[in-house]
Amino acid sequence: MEALVFLLLVVIAACFVLPLVAITKAAAARRSVEDFETRLRSLEAELQMLRRTPAESAADQPFAGERETEEAEPRVTPAVVQPSQIPPTSVPPPLPQEVITAATSVPSPAPKPSLPAINWEQFMGAKLFAWIGGLALFLGVAFFVKYSFEHNLIPPELRVAIGFAVGLVLVAGGLALKRKENMVTAQTLCATGILILYAVTFACRSFYHFAFFGLVPTFLLMTLITAVAFLLAVRLNAIMVAILGMAGGFLTPILLSTGQDNPFGLFGYIALLDIGLLMVARRKQWSALPILGAVGTVLMQIAWVTQFFLREEYFLANKVLVPMAIFLGFELLFCTALGTTKRGSKSEGAFAAAAIGMGGAAILWGFYFLSFQTFGNRPALLLSYIFLADIGLLAIAVVKEKLAAVSTVTGLAIFTFLAIWTAWHLTTQNLYIALAAFFVFALLHSVAPLALHRFRKMDLAWWNHLFPALALVLILMPVFNLSEVSFVVWPLVFCVDLIAIFLAVATGALLSILAVLLLTFVVLGAWMFRIPIELAGLTGSLVLLGVFAIFFVLAAIWVSRQLPTGPDSTARAAGKLFGALTDPANFAIQLPALSATLPFLLLIMVTLRLPLLNPSPVFAFALVFVVLLLGMATIFSLDLLSAVALGATLALEYAWHSARFSADHAMVPFAWYIGFAAVFTIFPFLFHRQFGAKTVPWATAALAAPLHFFLVYDVMRTAYPNGMPGLVPAAFSVPSLLGLIVILKRTSAQSPARNAQLALFGGAALFFITLIFPIQFDRQWITLGWALEGVALCWLFQRVPHPGLRLVGTALLAVAFVRLALNPAVLSYHARSVTPIFNWYLYTYGIVTVCLFAAGRLLAPPRNLVLGRNVRPLFYALGTILAFLLLNIEIADYFSRSGMATLTFQFSGNFARDMSYSIAWAAFALLLLIIGIRQTARPVRYASLGLLGVTILKLFLHDLSQLDQLYRIAAFVVVAIIAILASFLYQRFLGLSAKPTQ
Repeated sequence: MEALVFLLLVVIAACFVLPLVAITKAAAARRSVEDFETRLRSLEAELQMLRRTPAESAADQPFAGERETEEAEPRVTPAVVQPSQIPPTSVPPPLPQEVITAATSVPSPAPKPSLPAINWEQFMGAKLFAWIGGLALFLGVAFFVKYSFEHNLIPPELRVAIGFAVGLVLVAGGLALKRKENMVTAQTLCATGILILYAVTFACRSFYHFAFFGLVPTFLLMTLITAVAFLLAVRLNAIMVAILGMAGGFLTPILLSTGQDNPFGLFGYIALLDIGLLMVARRKQWSALPILGAVGTVLMQIAWVTQFFLREEYFLANKVLVPMAIFLGFELLFCTALGTTKRGSKSEGAFAAAAIGMGGAAILWGFYFLSFQTFGNRPALLLSYIFLADIGLLAIAVVKEKLAAVSTVTGLAIFTFLAIWTAWHLTTQNLYIALAAFFVFALLHSVAPLALHRFRKMDLAWWNHLFPALALVLILMPVFNLSEVSFVVWPLVFCVDLIAIFLAVATGALLSILAVLLLTFVVLGAWMFRIPIELAGLTGSLVLLGVFAIFFVLAAIWVSRQLPTGPDSTARAAGKLFGALTDPANFAIQLPALSATLPFLLLIMVTLRLPLLNPSPVFAFALVFVVLLLGMATIFSLDLLSAVALGATLALEYAWHSARFSADHAMVPFAWYIGFAAVFTIFPFLFHRQFGAKTVPWATAALAAPLHFFLVYDVMRTAYPNGMPGLVPAAFSVPSLLGLIVILKRTSAQSPARNAQLALFGGAALFFITLIFPIQFDRQWITLGWALEGVALCWLFQRVPHPGLRLVGTALLAVAFVRLALNPAVLSYHARSVTPIFNWYLYTYGIVTVCLFAAGRLLAPPRNLVLGRNVRPLFYALGTILAFLLLNIEIADYFSRSGMATLTFQFSGNFARDMSYSIAWAAFALLLLIIGIRQTARPVRYASLGLLGVTILKLFLHDLSQLDQLYRIAAFVVVAIIAILASFLYQRFLGLSAKPTQ
């Protein structure tokens, strides 16, 4: 029976091989006949061309016969021709037609070669069917062998012998048909034979366990088969042989699997297969082999993990080293293959893709390991595995500069892995390992792009600067999640900041410093948020805040000085605080300002969260930051930093005052408020020579006292009440006046900033002086203070022509008018006085009216334009309206009934009052007319005529029916006299003979 089966297999092989050989021989003979016919036709064509050659030669030489004739004839001496007989022109003989045709013919451009059309019939008949047949033969033999195994038809030894015999016969048959015309068939037979040899060898070792087929003999035999397969592929120049051999190599463990776990045997075999195909791919420059090898290897890894990882508990104890070694080993194998590939070769891209794929697979297996608690509890081992996988991919990015993006993608994957591990497995015990990993990976992924920038001269994108910032984000996680965090966090934060700063300096990208600056202060804020109510650790946190603030301010200044800002690297343009971040000149100001401002935000958070009745700890550190900022403003001429310091300090002071101030502990904050105001006020005077021609430091000094005034006044009002609160603004006006005097003496009159400095300190002094009245008094005194300050600023504008003085003065006067004219509550500020006329209405409305008229006179041309508008008519109009209102208020107050608490306006019920309204309106209109005629002001005269017309209408429509007879007569007589007088004035001064009016 066994002999019969063996004979049957031989017959099958013969029946398969011999027809193929016959077919190929017939095809070869047919092609030989076709070649013979082609050569015969070409010879016939050449013969015909040779027959036409003599005739063409004779035609090409039309004058040859003539020359022979001439030589045969006797020589005749030509007669002498007289000059008169010489023809005027000579005509050359005509050119042959062939010459004309050759000269006029322009060769047409050669047609562009077109791509050869695909002969689908040839492809399917000669190649595709051969490939399919080879694969089908392999599967058939494999399934036949498996069937014989299951039914025990053939003894194991004979099975193996038959398998080796069939494989060798197929390889030998392929080699016998290796001619060019039989190449596809030869390749198919060789590939099928190699597959069978692989399967039989693997079965001898893993299934039958023959004594001869130990580990070493089997390894050597499979090495031999692999070498033969790839040597055949190289010899036959057939990529399909290599692909089919590779496919059979990967299918062998699957088809003959015994279900027993043997990772070293399995993946040693896969590694051997990969080595062979990589060598062949590099020799023949076949791009498909490395990628297919990587795909097959990863699929084998997935299959092994799916079947054996959980069953064999590879996640316990030291068994975890087995899968880690396997995955890292294959990554190393493919990375080594890429490293040894010639640069610029055809298959370099395929080797790179395969190496990246294996490295990515190794990292993805790390994510799979995260799902096991045992892996998470061994961070040193797990993070070391990820580190080695990361190193391989970074090596690819550094060696192959075209693959620089691999560094960024890998870094994002690694930091995602670290974030997941931190969220799932971080504890206090493994905190140090986590912090070390954060730093190592941040350093690694910062150095890699830096190396590309330095040695490969590559420009780095913004995402290459992400990793120090991502490390700080990871540090935030233990700060928020763990109950106790070691102080060692801060040296790590400092080191990460240094990495970001040096990376920014080396690459010229400053935005990375901004990112780590913000994240560092976020980490500080999270740390300070953990401070308990008992204030334990407050001092240490404040010291940390101070250290990092000073570090970032100095680092920002240093980095800004390292980078050129001008087109020639020498010119340094003036930066803007609110300019574009991409401009280094702007960034040189913005980064130090932000570095000094962020600590104040954290101090504000501390004051709002913790019960600090004594603000000295927070204010002391704020003073350090203020001195630092002012020092930098002096040393580096960044005068805008003084304003930044003032704004940040005020925000901190007002935050603490609104949340924690208590009248029982008022002296300490009072001293701090006065101290801060004094520091900012004195600062530019101490460095007068340096800041003499600037404006911002003087504006900071002038505004420091007004902006601190509310804090000091609130302390005095609540903690030390007295009857003279007006002394507080009076005391505050003294430094402003002294500053004004110093500026007048020390600042040169030719200085462009002198007017601005005088305007600032003069305005501050006037602010405090005018503030005395509304503070010492109340209600209407506030309005009076605004009006007096407004006219004082207009007066000061005459001495110091700074447009800000005029604008603020105009605004204050307009607000004073609105408060009196459009605020009905002003009439109820006080009870009615028993004294008519000379009461608080008179001095309130009268003083504001005088201020408005005085401001109009002070702002005479050319000083009358505010924001491009003439404000003199506005002041005069508002003053006139207030004067008219005062006239009516006084009449209403005079005729109000005794006992009335507030003033009311009524136009009936009192004959004398109604008559007084009519007469007063007419008299006011007459006064306006006189002023309009004297000043030749047409709008004033129009207002006069309008008011007089309204008075006459009131007289006829109201007074005629409502007044008593005697009061009616008086009203009519007085109004009539005024109207006639107005008419006389018009005729006298505005007649036709008068000069034109304005």
